[in-house]
Amino acid sequence: MQFLPLLLLLAALPALAQPPKPLTVRLENQRGAYRLLVDGQPYFIKGAVGNDYLEKLKAYGGNSIRTSPKFLDQANALGLTVLVNLPVRAERDGMNYDDAAAVQRQHDNVMRIVREVRTHPATLMYALGNELDFIQANVKDKYNLKVWDAVQALAKQIHAEDPNHPVMTVVGSINQEKISDLLARCSDLDLLGINEYGDLDKIPGWLREFGWQKPYAVTEWGPTGFWQVKKTPWKAPIEETSSQKAEKYRQRYEGTIAADRDRCLGSYVFLWRQHQERTHTWFGMFDETGLETEAVDVMHRAWTGQWPANRAPRLDSVRLGGKTAFDGITLAPGAPQTAEVWCADPDGDALRYRWEVLREGTDFPYGGNGEKRPPAVPGTIAEPTARRISFNAPVDEGPYRLFVYAYDDRGHFATANVPFFVKK
Repeated sequence: MQFLPLLLLLAALPALAQPPKPLTVRLENQRGAYRLLVDGQPYFIKGAVGNDYLEKLKAYGGNSIRTSPKFLDQANALGLTVLVNLPVRAERDGMNYDDAAAVQRQHDNVMRIVREVRTHPATLMYALGNELDFIQANVKDKYNLKVWDAVQALAKQIHAEDPNHPVMTVVGSINQEKISDLLARCSDLDLLGINEYGDLDKIPGWLREFGWQKPYAVTEWGPTGFWQVKKTPWKAPIEETSSQKAEKYRQRYEGTIAADRDRCLGSYVFLWRQHQERTHTWFGMFDETGLETEAVDVMHRAWTGQWPANRAPRLDSVRLGGKTAFDGITLAPGAPQTAEVWCADPDGDALRYRWEVLREGTDFPYGGNGEKRPPAVPGTIAEPTARRISFNAPVDEGPYRLFVYAYDDRGHFATANVPFFVKK
């Protein structure tokens, strides 16, 4: 009898040693209304693009990330799933879809990755490339249609080797021609991934108008893009304040992503970290130290139904010499100036301020990859920690931005900037 507990333990060891099972992911269509099922249970994607601050993502109600395969283990440890980005290259990145050998090498490499990750318990779906349809201005009028032939070949083979994970490709803006091309050439796609910012509210109507009958996921979305906003006379895009962005996040989530439940399977918000693209504050929902903007609060509420216990400051407006960013401000070199910010904290926390002047960025590779933050101009602001400051305009001619940051010292900040031009 004394050996019975030991025998029971030994019998249980093979079961304990079994690796986690891969997810079985299905798309269910009930008279044109789609939903995602994960292991038989409804699953609405509450995701973010990126692989930073994943503990916060989980704690704030998120359930998925869009990233590369190398972060699958990290996601799985937190109970998150992954939309696996597969390296299908765009022609803007040097790929030539008229080169059959190059296309085959890419195909083989992608399938090698699929075979490596198809049994991983965090794999949710596959994304074949990102904005393969993007055309750089003044380069060509239309992308090479053979890119969709390559996408179709991959989708078909992935289905043959892994029937448990849906396949999408991710496009930027959509139009009738693009959707028609996809319908004609990519019949094996299960859904469409869409990156959209200022026009996100138009996506459900456009898809129906253009004939896309399958579901979709919003694979990038957030504040209004720098290509969609008003510009200064010297063509600098005017950035929304962090509070204006937060309101756009709320409107776009509630009005489109959560509202179109017949077709939209969820979303991946952009961007769950700090990011330099046109400015260091435009798209990132955090700063470089991990402090959170008001947009993070909005997603916390969208994902959980509740606001966080302590919220980020709200920044109403900032003025330079009594003028706003929309006034096309031109300053004389070295001339004395004043600036003021209006900001409040919903929890009554005391606010601490910081100001700096940065040159306008000039290095703009596509997607912000490799883009460098321009240097701050030293010695221009006498009291950079006050709500109202005096400063001298830079002495060198050219475009600049005056940035202000308001900190609650509870893990949050608000920010805004005013572009100006120094001219003799």
